[in-house]
Formats: sequence, structure tokens, C-alpha cells
Amino acid sequence: MGIEIAGLADITRRHAAERPDAPAIVHAGRTTTYAALDRAASRVANGLITEGVHPQVRVAHLDKSSNLFFELFFGAAKANAVMVSVNWRLAPPEVLHIVNDAEAELLFVGEEFFPVIDKIRDQLKTVRKIVTMGSTHPAWEPFEEWRDRHAPTDPALPVRPDDTAVQFYTSGTTGLPKGAELTNANFTWMLPLWTETWLLGPGVPNLICLPMFHIGGAGWGIAGLFSGATNHVVREFVPVEILRIIEHEQLQVMLLVPAMILFLVQAPQIRETRLESLRLIVYGAAPIPAELLRQALEIFPCGFQQVYGLTETTGAITLLPPHDHDPGDLRKLLSCGYAQKGVELRIVGEDGRDLPVGEVGEIAVRSPQIMGGYWRLPEATERAIQGDWFFTGDAGYLDDKGYLYIYDRVKDMIVSGGENIYPAEVESALFGHPDVADVAVIGVPDERWGEAVKAIVVKKPDAEVTAAALIAWARERIAGYKLPKSVDFVDALPRNPTGKILKRELRNPYWGDRQRQVH
Repeated sequence: MGIEIAGLADITRRHAAERPDAPAIVHAGRTTTYAALDRAASRVANGLITEGVHPQVRVAHLDKSSNLFFELFFGAAKANAVMVSVNWRLAPPEVLHIVNDAEAELLFVGEEFFPVIDKIRDQLKTVRKIVTMGSTHPAWEPFEEWRDRHAPTDPALPVRPDDTAVQFYTSGTTGLPKGAELTNANFTWMLPLWTETWLLGPGVPNLICLPMFHIGGAGWGIAGLFSGATNHVVREFVPVEILRIIEHEQLQVMLLVPAMILFLVQAPQIRETRLESLRLIVYGAAPIPAELLRQALEIFPCGFQQVYGLTETTGAITLLPPHDHDPGDLRKLLSCGYAQKGVELRIVGEDGRDLPVGEVGEIAVRSPQIMGGYWRLPEATERAIQGDWFFTGDAGYLDDKGYLYIYDRVKDMIVSGGENIYPAEVESALFGHPDVADVAVIGVPDERWGEAVKAIVVKKPDAEVTAAALIAWARERIAGYKLPKSVDFVDALPRNPTGKILKRELRNPYWGDRQRQVH
């Protein structure tokens, strides 16, 4: 039977024992075998232990994807530390909040993000040591030197199934991100189920191109390594480079967000690229426009599989398989599929009762994949997890065959290019401008990104502020991907008798009679 995978740390242990010389990660022209990955993870684990990182202490990472990320990731797992991969697209104040909130004791940072940390270094409350990833800094130790000072012997620390393995930060309607705690048990339940569904297995050439601060990126990478695949990791998504890798490395499987599929379809090089090695493209993080999916089905000679899930559900919980991707069946293409093994779905009305087939309500999920909770936010955890059920904040309905259809969002989240954006964060940034009297932020259809951020602003009397000036103001306060792509000015915002802004009324002119109110 080999080594039983009871936690994430066992993944490299098993493959180092069973296929030590097989390639685990290919990145930037360098191949790391499973044995080398396991040894590096042990060195990292011993380094963390030597630095005084005790079990369940948080370790933060701020950099783009690389082979070094996975060395750190599995090293943290062997030390029973908790990995916190920080969104590198965030502005310095947002990075500061996450690192401080997680109480991270060590911070690993890439060269591109030295200026971010330099700006906030004096405000980091718990970080005792900073290590650079793949480059040098006058005050911080390079990762490879730090790693190689420690022994390659496995520390073999005990790890419990309910121990937190990863803490992903999700934005909240309050504007402050929450740390979703995913346990070893969450992963060990879902990995055997999903890797088979995703056609992953020993030696299968697999692409990892989503960022590691997403469950989509890190989760897909973990799944590929769990299965023993050959995982091609790219630092960031560049369409022409992805097409080159598909052809040169004979890729078989990859996970993309719809915006990535669009960029590949639009790339001129796709006409000359040999794509016949592809077997499956999994997509998720946002609904895909039906027309884009039709184009992709014509271009890529492989199956397509949609998944729906959240960070709090350790990723995918529903599946729309390839045989349901019929270009002539528009209705089925609007579905995100049916619940997977071990997943139960309910559609709940405002009164807390289950709704019948076809009626729209909040989607609730029961599954072993549900997170342990939000880090140090018991009230938020209790609101989200009621009994055994996690309430997603997404609105949808089930048809008579159990297929789930996402209709709208109970929360006001915008999904743009696979990134979650909460209007409260953008509204807060804009509302501080001295010429803004009132503001509401909504998502509007966008053919390139799925949805785009639009700000609707009421100016103060006699104010002359422009849309460009407001966007520039917000740029100093929030990440670039959250910025409004456009600003409309109005005399007043529609509100109900209690003062709540009626965002559905604001969205209606842009969404019209579309069948679903997310793109």
C-alpha cells in the first residue's frame, strides 16, 4: 500500500519512496524530482523548527509561483506550520493587514515585492525573520542558503487530521479579508476523488498557472503532486508561453479561469500551435460566457469540465462533465453541474426553509471539504457554518435532475478575471475622496474579464471631480485589479426605506434580461 496520505506532508513522502526520480515540478527550465522535493521540504521543515516555528504557527509567502513555493509549502506541512500565501496583487496596507492578522512569524518574499515589504516592515507586528525567494536583499537571507543550512532528515512531526494546513484569505463584505482555515482532513478527503475526475495521475503532464494565493492555484498544484503528475509551473500567465508549453511538453490537463481561456482563444499563435495532446481543460472561479465556451470547444480538441466551489469548501464541490458540454444545449452550459461524492446541496429561502426545484435561494453545502472556520472570527464562522451546513452567499437553484445554476450573489461580490472583488472595499476607498458624497460599486458585464468594476458616484455640491481623478485616488489605497474600470455620476442612489442601497436597480440597466446576473 505504501505510505498512507493522512496529511499534506505525506504527499512528498509517498512519491519520494515510490518514484524518487520521477519529475515532480518543471519550472523555468529546471526539473525537480519527487525525491529532491521531499528532501528540500525536510530541510525547510527543520529550518522552520530551528527558527522556533511551533506547530500551527503561521508562515507567510509573498511571491509569484515557482518550484520554491512548493518546497516551502511542503516544508511547512512537515513542520505542522500553517501556510499563508499572500495575494501579491494587493496594495501594501492590504498585505500588512493579512500578515499581521495571521500573526505570521516568518515571511518569505520575492524580489518583485521587496518595495511592498520595505514600506510596511516597521508595522509588521509578529514577523521575526524575512527570507528572500530566489534573490538577495541587503538585510534578508536568501531562501536557498537558509534552506541548505538545515538537515534533509524528515522531522516526522505528528499531524492531526483537524490541524489547519493552509490559511487562505478571502475578501469580506466588511472590506477586511478573513482567513479561511483549511485542514489536512479537508484535503485528504477531496484529493483522491478529484484527481481521478481530473485525469491526473503518475507522469501526466499538468499545467499549474493560477496564483498560489488562490485555492484554484495552490489546490490544483497540490492535486497534481498528490497524483504523481509532472507539474509544469509558470510564474504568471502569458498566453504565448502557455501555448508553447502545451505543444513542447505535450500537456494533457490544465485548470484555467474563463478569462485565461479567452486570452488563449484570442492569441494569434493558437492557429499554429499543436493542441492534440490535451485531454481535459477544467475551468472555474467564474461562470463562462456561452459564446466563449462554444469557441473554445471548436478550437481545443479535448473535453471541458466546469467546477464550482469556494475557498471555504477547499475548492470544487460540483462538476459539469465533458459530456454535458453540448454547444447546442445553452441551458445546460449555464449550469455549474451536480454535487460530487460526499457533497450535499440545499437551496435555502430567507425564512431558512428549503426551496423547491427551480426556485432561487442561497446555496448551502454540507461536505467533509468545509473549512474548519475563519481564523479568530467566531461570529463570522457561526454565521457561515450553521450546524453542518456552510452558507455560500451565492444564490442559485437546482433543477429536477440535481444540476445547480448560479443566478446571482447574496453577497455583492464581483468576479473579474477569476478574482473576487467586494464592493465594500472599493466603496470605502472612493468614499474618502473629499468630493464624493455617496458611492455604490457594482459588477457589469465585460467580454474580456467576465465582469468589470463600475463605480456610481454622487458628487458633493459644486464638485468638479472627474472619473480619472477618482480612479487615481483609489489606486493609492487598493490593489489595481479592484479599481473601477468606469465611473458614472448620478444625482442620488436608490435606497430602500431603511437606507440600504438597491444595487439590483443599479445593475439592471447593464445586465438587462440576461438569464443570470453574474457573467
